[in-house]
Amino acid sequence: MSFVQQKVVEIIQTLKLAKKTSKDDYMTHLRLVLLGIGIVGGIAFVIKLIAEFLTFNGK
Repeated sequence: MSFVQQKVVEIIQTLKLAKKTSKDDYMTHLRLVLLGIGIVGGIAFVIKLIAEFLTFNGK
């Protein structure tokens, strides 16, 4: 059995063992991910805003 065939068989076995998550679990994870992205984006915005005020020289 070649390397590629062995990997395909392993992928198929893994997919057979995997279970589909419920819609509630999916929505909870989605909310957490979006909240994390929002927080990181907000922090980056504040840092950029502070940097702009510090480098402003009135021209």
